[in-house]
Amino acid sequence: MDHHFTGRSTDHDAIGCELHSLIEELYPICRSITGDGFRKTMQVLQRYIPLELHEVPTGTRVFDWTVPKEWNIKDAWVKDGEGVKVIDFQESNLHVVNYSIPAHETLKLEDLRGRLFTLPEHPEWIPYRTSYYTENWGFCLRHDDYLRLEDGEYEVFIDSSLTEGSLTYGELFLEGREESDVLVSCHACHPSLCNDNLSGVTLAALLARQMCEEPRRYSYRFLFIPGTIGAITWLALNEDKASRVRHGLVLAGLGDPGGITYKKSRRGDATIDRVVAHVLRGLGRDQAVLDFDPYGYDERQYCSPGFDLPVGRLSRTPYGTYPEYHTSADDLSFVSPTRLGESYRALVGIFSRLERNQKYLNTNPRCEPQLGRRGLYSSAGKSVKALLWVLSLSDGLHDLLDIAQRSGLEFESIHEAAVRLLGAGLLSPEEGRQDGS
Repeated sequence: MDHHFTGRSTDHDAIGCELHSLIEELYPICRSITGDGFRKTMQVLQRYIPLELHEVPTGTRVFDWTVPKEWNIKDAWVKDGEGVKVIDFQESNLHVVNYSIPAHETLKLEDLRGRLFTLPEHPEWIPYRTSYYTENWGFCLRHDDYLRLEDGEYEVFIDSSLTEGSLTYGELFLEGREESDVLVSCHACHPSLCNDNLSGVTLAALLARQMCEEPRRYSYRFLFIPGTIGAITWLALNEDKASRVRHGLVLAGLGDPGGITYKKSRRGDATIDRVVAHVLRGLGRDQAVLDFDPYGYDERQYCSPGFDLPVGRLSRTPYGTYPEYHTSADDLSFVSPTRLGESYRALVGIFSRLERNQKYLNTNPRCEPQLGRRGLYSSAGKSVKALLWVLSLSDGLHDLLDIAQRSGLEFESIHEAAVRLLGAGLLSPEEGRQDGS
């Protein structure tokens, strides 16, 4: 019964520091939904886990979408009339609108202004903007720097390419004892943004590393994909694998100072929804559980009606509700080893409970069995209470999580009681599916 992922040996303080160090290494890379920056990120992760890379050619139809051209960039800048760079891609890869097409021309300031993006409410920050599906170009800069631009002509240079290529995604499949999958998905397509991007990527990678080393009941499929188009592409090309998914989480925004927030799956009452809510209740009052809505990260693709997978989203502060979101302020100082370690601990708690949650049948259902002669009775009231609750609700309809919630006892106590009752022959696993989804 202990042949499950538990994560018990994890030093969460140490893992938090390791996560932050990995974010620091990945932070400078200019990622996008395609291109060498995404591949380079996957190659770094391959040092930690045996990640398989897939390439899907430009033009591939994926449901109502088409895999776009591949984008890469070497350099970009804007120079004033004296040849001084007033915007420089080498200073921050957020300075260029992601997916900007090549450009080299001279423009008057009044013509250039329409291609410049700033945040007047946060004049020291650089915004993050994209032009994935419209061929265009532009620059992002601090509003303070924008106000310092003087009338005159400016030379614009963007050394980028938009060509026939492919979309890359990383996948790791860890086979378990049962033919049911847990999906763990994160988007890895943003450039230098630490919380909205790299926190989910690094947590998924190091969690996968630990799971490689421990026994597993379920099979686990980790996906490192470009946002939206990556999830759509994977689903379009892997409908048979998607049908095996019994539980799933999208990971994003897990390093900021806020409490942990969970967004339920479209089903709303899937086992993953119940398990995460149970874990978060044990973490304190700063945590939150939100109902599903069809706007957000890639959970909206996995939960689309044609798939309706039991996949929720785990974050800290929800995206778009903190001012640093999609700006240069989402930097290394915004995510902390402490918060990353806390998020890792929550994930371990979620998956260890998911692994051990199961339905059982009481093999002696007619009246209470004699616990004393089986060595199960003790003076510890909670221990006996847990045994009796498990016996009472092990009718093939209630799983261990149900029993913990109804009894008010800790999941660990209920699980331990089930282990003891199994050993005494008073429980048997319910026949058929055990995933509870």
